[in-house]
Amino acid sequence: MLIQKKIIQNVKNKCIEDESVSACMMYGSFTKGEGDQYSDVEFYIFIGDHEINHFNSRHWISEVNAADLIFYNEYGTEVVIFSNMIRGEFHFLPESKMEMIKSFKSTGVFPNTESMYIYDSTEQLRPLLEGLGGSGPERMTDKNVNFAFNNVVNAWLMGVNVMKRGELARSLEGLTHVQKYILQLIRVKEKTVERWLNSTKNLEMDISVESYHDYASITTKLRECELKTAYHNALKVVEKLYHNLSTFYTVDIDQGFIKKLYIHLNE
Repeated sequence: MLIQKKIIQNVKNKCIEDESVSACMMYGSFTKGEGDQYSDVEFYIFIGDHEINHFNSRHWISEVNAADLIFYNEYGTEVVIFSNMIRGEFHFLPESKMEMIKSFKSTGVFPNTESMYIYDSTEQLRPLLEGLGGSGPERMTDKNVNFAFNNVVNAWLMGVNVMKRGELARSLEGLTHVQKYILQLIRVKEKTVERWLNSTKNLEMDISVESYHDYASITTKLRECELKTAYHNALKVVEKLYHNLSTFYTVDIDQGFIKKLYIHLNE
Protein backbone atom coordinates (compact mmCIF):
# COMPACT_ATOMS: atom_id res chain seq x y z
CA MET A 1 0.00 0.00 0.00
CA LEU A 2 1.22 3.49 -0.81
CA ILE A 3 2.28 5.57 2.19
CA GLN A 4 -0.15 8.27 1.05
CA LYS A 5 -3.09 5.87 1.31
CA LYS A 6 -2.12 5.07 4.88
CA ILE A 7 -2.06 8.80 5.66
CA ILE A 8 -5.47 9.24 4.01
CA GLN A 9 -6.85 6.43 6.18
CA ASN A 10 -5.26 8.02 9.26
CA VAL A 11 -6.98 11.32 8.41
CA LYS A 12 -10.31 9.53 8.09
CA ASN A 13 -9.82 7.75 11.42
CA LYS A 14 -8.85 10.99 13.11
CA CYS A 15 -11.96 12.72 11.75
CA ILE A 16 -14.17 9.95 13.10
CA GLU A 17 -12.51 10.09 16.52
CA ASP A 18 -12.53 13.87 16.88
CA GLU A 19 -15.96 15.28 17.70
CA SER A 20 -14.86 18.78 16.74
CA VAL A 21 -14.58 17.69 13.08
CA SER A 22 -17.83 18.07 11.15
CA ALA A 23 -16.71 16.92 7.70
CA CYS A 24 -13.66 16.21 5.58
CA MET A 25 -13.09 16.07 1.85
CA MET A 26 -10.00 15.29 -0.21
CA TYR A 27 -8.88 16.82 -3.50
CA GLY A 28 -5.96 16.33 -5.86
CA SER A 29 -4.40 13.36 -7.63
CA PHE A 30 -5.85 10.62 -5.45
CA THR A 31 -9.40 11.73 -6.25
CA LYS A 32 -8.71 11.51 -9.99
CA GLY A 33 -7.11 8.07 -10.10
CA GLU A 34 -3.69 9.65 -10.74
CA GLY A 35 -2.08 9.31 -7.31
CA ASP A 36 1.29 7.60 -7.08
CA GLN A 37 4.28 7.41 -4.71
CA TYR A 38 5.23 11.02 -5.52
CA SER A 39 1.78 12.59 -5.05
CA ASP A 40 0.69 14.98 -2.30
CA VAL A 41 -2.29 14.42 -0.01
CA GLU A 42 -4.71 17.35 0.19
CA PHE A 43 -7.76 17.96 2.38
CA TYR A 44 -10.45 20.42 3.38
CA ILE A 45 -11.49 19.78 6.99
CA PHE A 46 -14.51 21.54 8.45
CA ILE A 47 -14.59 22.20 12.18
CA GLY A 48 -17.67 22.94 14.29
CA ASP A 49 -18.22 26.69 14.48
CA HIS A 50 -18.11 26.63 18.27
CA GLU A 51 -14.80 24.70 18.22
CA ILE A 52 -12.85 26.52 15.50
CA ASN A 53 -11.44 29.34 17.65
CA HIS A 54 -9.57 27.00 19.97
CA PHE A 55 -8.91 24.20 17.47
CA ASN A 56 -5.18 23.34 17.30
CA SER A 57 -4.59 22.36 13.67
CA ARG A 58 -0.84 21.83 14.13
CA HIS A 59 -1.43 19.33 16.91
CA TRP A 60 -4.18 17.64 14.89
CA ILE A 61 -1.92 17.15 11.86
CA SER A 62 0.95 15.81 13.97
CA GLU A 63 -1.36 13.13 15.35
CA VAL A 64 -2.21 11.98 11.82
CA ASN A 65 1.42 11.12 11.06
CA ALA A 66 4.85 12.16 12.30
CA ALA A 67 5.85 15.45 10.69
CA ASP A 68 9.13 17.33 10.33
CA LEU A 69 7.68 20.67 9.25
CA ILE A 70 4.27 22.38 9.42
CA PHE A 71 3.75 25.92 8.14
CA TYR A 72 1.40 28.26 6.27
CA ASN A 73 2.26 29.03 2.65
CA GLU A 74 1.59 32.32 0.84
CA TYR A 75 -1.98 31.24 0.05
CA GLY A 76 -2.87 30.58 3.69
CA THR A 77 -2.81 26.81 3.21
CA GLU A 78 -1.35 24.76 6.05
CA VAL A 79 1.42 22.68 4.52
CA VAL A 80 3.02 19.67 6.16
CA ILE A 81 6.16 17.78 5.31
CA PHE A 82 5.63 14.41 6.92
CA SER A 83 8.67 12.54 8.26
CA ASN A 84 8.37 10.05 5.41
CA MET A 85 8.82 12.96 2.93
CA ILE A 86 5.19 12.96 1.83
CA ARG A 87 3.83 16.47 1.33
CA GLY A 88 0.35 17.39 2.54
CA GLU A 89 -1.99 20.39 2.30
CA PHE A 90 -4.69 21.04 4.90
CA HIS A 91 -7.41 23.69 4.90
CA PHE A 92 -9.23 23.94 8.25
CA LEU A 93 -12.45 25.96 7.99
CA PRO A 94 -15.59 26.42 10.12
CA GLU A 95 -18.52 24.18 9.28
CA SER A 96 -20.59 27.23 8.34
CA LYS A 97 -18.31 27.77 5.32
CA MET A 98 -18.92 24.35 3.80
CA GLU A 99 -21.00 25.89 1.02
CA MET A 100 -17.76 27.26 -0.46
CA ILE A 101 -17.32 23.83 -2.04
CA LYS A 102 -19.73 25.02 -4.74
CA SER A 103 -17.07 27.49 -5.92
CA PHE A 104 -14.78 24.62 -6.94
CA LYS A 105 -17.01 23.90 -9.94
CA SER A 106 -15.40 26.70 -11.92
CA THR A 107 -11.86 25.41 -11.38
CA GLY A 108 -11.91 22.17 -13.34
CA VAL A 109 -13.31 18.68 -13.84
CA PHE A 110 -14.08 16.34 -10.95
CA PRO A 111 -14.49 12.88 -12.51
CA ASN A 112 -15.22 10.96 -9.29
CA THR A 113 -16.77 13.07 -6.56
CA GLU A 114 -17.32 10.03 -4.35
CA SER A 115 -13.55 9.61 -4.07
CA MET A 116 -13.40 13.12 -2.58
CA TYR A 117 -15.59 12.12 0.36
CA ILE A 118 -13.72 11.25 3.57
CA TYR A 119 -16.09 11.93 6.47
CA ASP A 120 -19.28 13.81 7.27
CA SER A 121 -21.42 14.09 10.38
CA THR A 122 -23.65 16.83 8.95
CA GLU A 123 -25.13 15.15 5.84
CA GLN A 124 -24.18 18.28 3.87
CA LEU A 125 -20.96 17.14 2.24
CA ARG A 126 -22.14 14.51 -0.25
CA PRO A 127 -24.75 16.75 -1.94
CA LEU A 128 -22.16 19.51 -2.23
CA LEU A 129 -19.63 17.14 -3.78
CA GLU A 130 -22.21 15.70 -6.17
CA GLY A 131 -22.78 19.25 -7.41
CA LEU A 132 -19.20 19.28 -8.69
CA GLY A 133 -19.82 16.37 -11.05
CA GLY A 134 -20.37 16.49 -14.78
CA SER A 135 -18.48 18.54 -17.31
CA GLY A 136 -16.13 21.27 -16.21
CA PRO A 137 -16.10 24.92 -17.26
CA GLU A 138 -15.95 25.66 -21.00
CA ARG A 139 -12.35 26.61 -21.76
CA MET A 140 -12.36 26.53 -25.57
CA THR A 141 -13.90 29.96 -26.09
CA ASP A 142 -12.93 33.22 -27.80
CA LYS A 143 -12.62 34.78 -24.36
CA ASN A 144 -10.13 32.22 -23.06
CA VAL A 145 -8.14 32.07 -26.29
CA ASN A 146 -7.76 35.86 -26.26
CA PHE A 147 -6.94 35.80 -22.56
CA ALA A 148 -4.01 33.50 -23.30
CA PHE A 149 -2.84 35.28 -26.46
CA ASN A 150 -3.05 38.73 -24.87
CA ASN A 151 -1.30 37.66 -21.68
CA VAL A 152 1.48 35.88 -23.52
CA VAL A 153 2.13 39.10 -25.48
CA ASN A 154 2.15 41.12 -22.27
CA ALA A 155 4.55 38.72 -20.52
CA TRP A 156 6.73 38.43 -23.64
CA LEU A 157 7.12 42.20 -24.05
CA MET A 158 7.93 42.74 -20.40
CA GLY A 159 10.45 39.89 -20.42
CA VAL A 160 12.16 41.17 -23.56
CA ASN A 161 12.33 44.73 -22.27
CA VAL A 162 13.96 43.80 -18.96
CA MET A 163 16.36 41.52 -20.84
CA LYS A 164 17.41 44.49 -23.00
CA ARG A 165 17.96 46.47 -19.80
CA GLY A 166 20.29 43.73 -18.57
CA GLU A 167 17.96 42.25 -15.92
CA LEU A 168 18.49 38.68 -17.05
CA ALA A 169 17.15 36.99 -13.91
CA ARG A 170 13.95 39.01 -14.11
CA SER A 171 13.67 38.20 -17.81
CA LEU A 172 14.01 34.50 -17.05
CA GLU A 173 11.22 34.82 -14.50
CA GLY A 174 9.08 36.55 -17.12
CA LEU A 175 9.69 33.68 -19.51
CA THR A 176 7.88 31.32 -17.13
CA HIS A 177 4.72 33.41 -17.64
CA VAL A 178 5.19 33.27 -21.40
CA GLN A 179 5.44 29.48 -21.13
CA LYS A 180 2.29 29.28 -19.01
CA TYR A 181 0.08 31.10 -21.51
CA ILE A 182 1.58 29.34 -24.52
CA LEU A 183 0.80 26.01 -22.86
CA GLN A 184 -2.81 27.09 -22.39
CA LEU A 185 -3.02 27.83 -26.12
CA ILE A 186 -1.41 24.50 -26.94
CA ARG A 187 -3.99 22.76 -24.78
CA VAL A 188 -6.79 24.56 -26.63
CA LYS A 189 -5.30 23.47 -29.94
CA GLU A 190 -4.98 19.86 -28.78
CA LYS A 191 -8.25 19.80 -26.83
CA THR A 192 -6.65 18.88 -23.51
CA VAL A 193 -8.02 21.85 -21.55
CA GLU A 194 -8.97 19.82 -18.47
CA ARG A 195 -5.62 20.96 -17.03
CA TRP A 196 -6.09 24.63 -18.02
CA LEU A 197 -5.14 25.92 -14.56
CA ASN A 198 -2.18 23.56 -14.15
CA SER A 199 -0.98 23.31 -17.71
CA THR A 200 2.33 21.52 -17.06
CA LYS A 201 0.75 18.61 -15.18
CA ASN A 202 1.10 15.34 -17.12
CA LEU A 203 2.31 17.39 -20.07
CA GLU A 204 4.49 14.56 -21.36
CA MET A 205 1.41 12.40 -21.81
CA ASP A 206 -1.20 15.02 -22.70
CA ILE A 207 0.21 16.75 -25.77
CA SER A 208 1.77 15.73 -29.08
CA VAL A 209 5.50 15.29 -29.63
CA GLU A 210 5.49 18.35 -31.91
CA SER A 211 3.88 20.58 -29.30
CA TYR A 212 6.17 19.24 -26.59
CA HIS A 213 9.13 20.12 -28.80
CA ASP A 214 7.68 23.62 -29.26
CA TYR A 215 7.43 23.99 -25.48
CA ALA A 216 10.99 22.74 -24.98
CA SER A 217 12.22 25.38 -27.43
CA ILE A 218 11.07 28.18 -25.10
CA THR A 219 12.96 26.91 -22.05
CA THR A 220 16.46 28.13 -21.31
CA LYS A 221 19.28 28.85 -18.88
CA LEU A 222 20.25 32.22 -17.41
CA ARG A 223 22.37 33.40 -20.33
CA GLU A 224 21.51 36.38 -22.48
CA CYS A 225 22.03 34.68 -25.84
CA GLU A 226 19.91 31.71 -24.78
CA LEU A 227 17.22 33.96 -23.34
CA LYS A 228 16.98 35.84 -26.63
CA THR A 229 16.70 32.56 -28.52
CA ALA A 230 13.91 31.39 -26.19
CA TYR A 231 11.96 34.63 -26.66
CA HIS A 232 12.45 34.35 -30.43
CA ASN A 233 11.21 30.75 -30.35
CA ALA A 234 8.24 31.85 -28.27
CA LEU A 235 7.21 34.18 -31.08
CA LYS A 236 7.54 31.35 -33.58
CA VAL A 237 5.26 29.16 -31.44
CA VAL A 238 2.77 32.01 -30.96
CA GLU A 239 2.74 32.60 -34.70
CA LYS A 240 2.08 28.92 -35.36
CA LEU A 241 -0.71 28.88 -32.77
CA TYR A 242 -2.20 32.05 -34.25
CA HIS A 243 -2.43 30.47 -37.70
CA ASN A 244 -4.04 27.37 -36.22
CA LEU A 245 -6.47 28.93 -33.73
CA SER A 246 -7.52 32.03 -35.69
CA THR A 247 -9.32 29.65 -38.05
CA PHE A 248 -11.69 28.70 -35.23
CA TYR A 249 -11.61 31.67 -32.87
CA THR A 250 -11.83 35.45 -33.17
CA VAL A 251 -8.38 36.59 -32.06
CA ASP A 252 -7.43 40.15 -31.05
CA ILE A 253 -3.86 40.04 -32.38
CA ASP A 254 -2.92 39.53 -36.03
CA GLN A 255 0.06 38.65 -38.19
CA GLY A 256 1.10 42.30 -38.53
CA PHE A 257 1.28 42.69 -34.78
CA ILE A 258 3.39 39.54 -34.41
CA LYS A 259 5.78 40.92 -37.05
CA LYS A 260 6.21 44.08 -34.93
CA LEU A 261 7.20 41.88 -31.97
CA TYR A 262 9.90 40.19 -34.06
CA ILE A 263 11.25 43.64 -35.03
CA HIS A 264 11.21 44.82 -31.42
CA LEU A 265 13.20 41.76 -30.28
CA ASN A 266 15.97 42.45 -32.76
CA GLU A 267 16.18 46.25 -32.37
